This record gives sequence, C-alpha cells and structure tokens, in this order.
Amino acid sequence: MPDDPDRPFTDAEGFLPSDAPSPPEWGSETRQQRLARLLRKARSLQSSPGVYLMKDHKGVVVYVGKAARLPDRVASYFAPSADLGPKKQPMLEVVHDFDTLVCEGEWEALLTENRLIKDIGPKFNVRLTDDKTFPYLAITMREDFPRVMVTRNPSDPVLMKGARIFGPFVAAGSLRQAVQLLQRVFRFRTCSLDIRADDPRNRLFRPCILYNINQCTAPCADKIGTGAYRADVERFVKFLEGKQSTMLREMRGDMEAASAALEFEKAAALRDQIRAIERLEERAKGGRGMAGSGRGEGRRSGWQPETEITYVEPKKALRSLRKTLGMDSAIRCIEAIDIAHLQGGETVGSKVCFIDGRPFKNEYRRYRIKGAGLADAGPSINDDYSSIREVVSRRYREAGNGHELYPDVIVIDGGLGQLHAAMEAFETLEGGVRPPMVISLAKKEELIYVQQRSEPIRLGRENLGLRLVQAIRDEAHRFAQHYHHVLRRKSTLEEG
Repeated sequence: MPDDPDRPFTDAEGFLPSDAPSPPEWGSETRQQRLARLLRKARSLQSSPGVYLMKDHKGVVVYVGKAARLPDRVASYFAPSADLGPKKQPMLEVVHDFDTLVCEGEWEALLTENRLIKDIGPKFNVRLTDDKTFPYLAITMREDFPRVMVTRNPSDPVLMKGARIFGPFVAAGSLRQAVQLLQRVFRFRTCSLDIRADDPRNRLFRPCILYNINQCTAPCADKIGTGAYRADVERFVKFLEGKQSTMLREMRGDMEAASAALEFEKAAALRDQIRAIERLEERAKGGRGMAGSGRGEGRRSGWQPETEITYVEPKKALRSLRKTLGMDSAIRCIEAIDIAHLQGGETVGSKVCFIDGRPFKNEYRRYRIKGAGLADAGPSINDDYSSIREVVSRRYREAGNGHELYPDVIVIDGGLGQLHAAMEAFETLEGGVRPPMVISLAKKEELIYVQQRSEPIRLGRENLGLRLVQAIRDEAHRFAQHYHHVLRRKSTLEEG
C-alpha cells in the first residue's frame, strides 16, 4: 500500500518524527536565535489537532497543552510579540525543544492533554497543583437514565456513588465544549432532573429544547427506554476510554442485525450515529467557523440577516451574560418576547428562541392578542402590559405546571413596567414553578432590568453579553412586526 503523503507516520507512542536536526547544545544560542529556531519548527508542524510538550535542555517536559491546529498554537509561543502572561512567560527562558502528539480531533486532544498532565506533572501547568478546584466529567451510572455532568466535587457521596469519573481536566470551558460536541452524537442528557423509568408523569412531560435539536433523546418524556438509552451511554463511555474502533465495530454489527430484522428505524438511527462519530473532527471545524466574526461568517453559520449586523461570538457572549446576571449554571437557551401594534389595532406578540447564541426557528411562535388590542377605546390606546401577560401565560403555562422546562433566560422587550407585567403573569401560573431568570431590555438607554433587583444594570455598548441580548431582542421585534404587517394586509384586503 503506498504511503499517505498527507499524514506522516508516527512512532510507537504516536509522536511525529522531526525533520529538524537535534537542537544545539544549551547555551550555544542567544535567546533570540533559540526562539527563532523553535518558531520555524512550529510553523512546519502538521496542520491537525494535537498535544504539544515543551521541554527544557535536559529533555524534561515543563508544559503540556492542546491545540485545534498545532502549527498555529505552538508558533504563537515563539512569535516576537508573544505575551504569555505572568505565569507562563518565564517558560520561554527554559524551553529548548518540543514534541507533538497528533490526535484525531479536539475532543481527543482534550483527553490526551488531561492524561499527560496528570502523568507528568509539568511545572508550568500551574492550574493542576490543587485537584480540588478542577472540573471532572461524571456519568451517574446508578440512575435509570444516567446523566452526564461536569462537576468539581467528584466525591459527592450521594450523587457520585457508582458514577464513572473522568478527570481532572485543565479547564471547565474546554471540557463543557467537548461535552456539548459529543452530545450531538450520543444524545445523552445533561439536565439535573430526577427521572425514574416507572414514573407515569413522564408521558405528560414536555421535553426541553435539546430534544428538538436532536441533542437529547428525552427520557424525561418517555421518548426512549432504559435499554436503548443505556446503550448510547455505554458507547459514550467506550468513546472516552479510547475504544472507538471496538465501539464502531459493535455499532455496525447492531445496525446490520437491525436491518436483517426489518427494524429499519433503529438501523437508520445507528447509521446516522456512526456517520456523526466519523465526522466529529469536521463538526468541530464547523463549530469554529461559527465562532468567527463578520457578516460572511454569520451568514455561513445560519445567522439571519437581521442579526448579522450585531453579530458577536456566541460562546464568549453567553459567558459574559452569565457573569452579568450572576447565574450559577451555563446559559444555553434564551427566549425573547416582543409586542407589536399599530394605533392599538391588530396587537400581536412574538417569541423567538436562541440555542447556544444562535436562532432556532423551529421554536419561533406568533400570538394574536385576544384581550389587549383596545381598538374600540380610541386610536391611540394600547396595553403592552396586558399583552405581555397574555403571551407569557400562553407560552409558559405548561412550564408553570412542571410539565416543561423553562429556558435559561427569558428576555422581555421593554423597561421595568414590562418586566413587572411578565413577573405578574408568572406568579399566576398554575403549579407554582417559576423561571430561573427573567430580564427586560429597555430601548434607547439599553438598560437591563433583572427580576428581584431594584436597580438596572448599565453595561458598555461593546459588552458582548449586552450585544447578544440586543440581537435577540431585535430579532423578536422583527418577527413580531412581520406578523403584524401580515395581519394588517389581510385586514385591508378584507375591507376592500
């Protein structure tokens, strides 16, 4: 079989052979010459995900890191303008050479970096000096439907009993990003619901948005049995343990068996899962494209033209918003409500939904207001507060009963009065379940009013969290206005 010119062979441990000669003896180069040599070597690396190991002149590994593209990341250390910060900048005074380990994707680079740091204990990986503060990946195997969660307390005697634990990892953000990517394939749950297989209430429960975007199989709503769900979780565990080949072989066997038994729906689901696993690296690259900036990037990643003008990097914006609102858990789902009217007539409401900072049109909704368009009371009269109360009541009544999950954040277009109107509606919902976070965004001054806070939050115009909320608010306004114009045209035609 001919050699593959695009993927050079690695040694028994997976390391790439180096075309460069052995580094000169320590002390025979100036600092500038040494960094220039390392920069040339870094730029010649294979363009693929991987792990890099920085070594001193004795060959001792002093730092381990991961990279989506090895040449870009490693070269950034040795560029003349490099500023690594106070903790890593001293590393440049001792690095004499480096090795790289090629990985199949960013998820594998994350796991490999974690394992190497634990095994080697490099001096400049300072964040791993106290295991109690690091994130772990836990799979609660004793539950009927095991959940996958990121935790900093893997020794919890109740929740973690019998759980499969992976870690510690270097950074919680990277770990959560990897879990989110893998959830698209294995469709495990990450919620904190206590789901029992014999609970008759499951069939009445409305699953969260992750079911609609095919990132969870919704055991909370009886959409999957314990056997099928556990099979997905077991595949996920094997994947994390590096048994991808065994897992794929078993899945192909299950797919053929299902097809032979005429269980075509099961066979098709397995086929799609196999393809998704094989495309993980390409999916990751697609995700990086979505995180770019500019109108071209926004168009390719599914943003609507109305929101491209204020496009921001979703992950950074969501982290910024979470910090601003003081929320304990990550923000994934945001819904926004807006009211549109024309001289008090044809009052309509809209609800838009954003997942991970991007619009999810399948969950957009329009509401023709039944009790708030007071056209008979005069051409200048309207009641936004009543309209908001009506939309909130209609949209979230099942969530109030506990039969559906709320979004992480609900945005109301308007000021303090509109926020109060929404909160009044939530208080009247049957069941008594309340939303985790409701805010309103006032136009002109762009102040954020938050439930149970007396003073608004004023942010700088360049704040990423504010810009994301503005984009979502504007999309809700556009969607409401469009529906309003449709009804006005229909009314005009009927009158004519």
